[in-house]
Amino acid sequence: MQNIGGLTVDVGRELFLIAGPCVIESESHCLKMAEALKTITDRLRLPFIFKASFDKANRTSLGAYRGPGIEKGLAVLSKIRKAVGVPVLSDVHDVGQVERAAGVLDVLQIPAFLSRQTDLILAAARTGRTINIKKGQFLAPWDIKNVVEKAASTGNSNILITERGCSFGYNNLVVDYRSLPTMRRFGYPVILDATHSVQLPGGQGQASGGNAEYIPYLAKAAVAVGVDGLFFEVHDNPPAALSDGPNAIRLDTFAELLERLLTLHKVARDL
Repeated sequence: MQNIGGLTVDVGRELFLIAGPCVIESESHCLKMAEALKTITDRLRLPFIFKASFDKANRTSLGAYRGPGIEKGLAVLSKIRKAVGVPVLSDVHDVGQVERAAGVLDVLQIPAFLSRQTDLILAAARTGRTINIKKGQFLAPWDIKNVVEKAASTGNSNILITERGCSFGYNNLVVDYRSLPTMRRFGYPVILDATHSVQLPGGQGQASGGNAEYIPYLAKAAVAVGVDGLFFEVHDNPPAALSDGPNAIRLDTFAELLERLLTLHKVARDL
């Protein structure tokens, strides 16, 4: 058993889930999504952490929506944590955000583009909160060992590693499924982000595109190979999403996908 963001998870025997909209669009939308996801995961008895970013600091263009900011965003996430009763996760982008974020969040996420920022990783890990490190698109899976060693040097062993695809030519990502067993050898739970892995970074010129139709295939492959957790950006209306709609999964299809993944996991874990 392992503590992950306040959840007790039998790592290696049961999957856990990180899911939610890419960015906080409004308090009402976030509450709606959190409540819907909690209903689904309670029925499936699936450990669940709600994810939404208070700031998307690495948007493709200057005019793209970034979120409500740290003050309003943390207030929304705090309300969700209390009202819905789920752990919450969001990104931190600089050392100055870490202390305030750790006062609300159960999991601090290091964005992929910042996965080599030593000061940020150390500051986040020193809070004692669970740290989810998203492997940079530019990193080989064995390179993440240096990153987790930075976090572990603080004495914090509550570390997660998330695969989200590796750069493959221009405006494209690919998942090398060898990365999952490679990174699991470092002794920390490994997650596949099945939604960012189908992203086409900058693929729409002033915004990123995505191939959301491939999300189920990537998720199933990860479960078959062996993964500890799954990460999904979920939205009730992806075409209207304010961030990453092209690579989000629709809320009304999500429960069916999770059911299939859990069935596959029961088979794969005993092989």
